[in-house]
Amino acid sequence: MILETFPNPNPERDYHIHMEIPEFTCLCPKTSQPDFAKLYLDYIPDEKCVELKSLKLYIVSYRNQGAFHEAVTNRILNDLVELTRPRFMRLTAKFYVRGGIFTNVVAEHRMSGWEPKPLVDLMAFEPQSNTR
Repeated sequence: MILETFPNPNPERDYHIHMEIPEFTCLCPKTSQPDFAKLYLDYIPDEKCVELKSLKLYIVSYRNQGAFHEAVTNRILNDLVELTRPRFMRLTAKFYVRGGIFTNVVAEHRMSGWEPKPLVDLMAFEPQSNTR
């Protein structure tokens, strides 16, 4: 499956892209039973963004592949990082219960030398009441 990109429309700015992929499936390599997960992809692009239709088709291509949760999460992240070369990327895979155990795998990539800007918390500046 070929992943595609498009040029980042605002490469001068750090901005956060959040995607939720609720229908990820692969097969358990031990039992061949299906494993289901919800994937959360968060990234700050550099020069390229991932194209959504190609991402959807790429994710669906795992449906009949055997993979351990840890391996498949890291493989997807590696493929996306290689393709887009983002400033930052995090893939969180929340696998549904299997054998009484939920598995969450979080894998991250950070571009060498890139540091996030400080978070601005607008809720910390609550206006003072004018009542006396």
